[in-house]
Amino acid sequence: MELKLRKLPDRTPVKLAITVMPDLHEALRDYARCYAETYGSEEPVTELIPHMLATFLSTDRGFAKARERGVQWS
Repeated sequence: MELKLRKLPDRTPVKLAITVMPDLHEALRDYARCYAETYGSEEPVTELIPHMLATFLSTDRGFAKARERGVQWS
């Protein structure tokens, strides 16, 4: 049987650990405060970062074009 909806991709989260400089950490905390003020909902920085990265990558035209061309990175 062929369905219009293809098999769903792997959605298993991948945990990453990163180290950031103090000024970036401060900016991320400020962003979380701004987010809470804007939306009336406090979210931890760790919850915001994946969405921030996804938004950044989805709006980076150069990156999107490179992926469309099938650029291979080592």
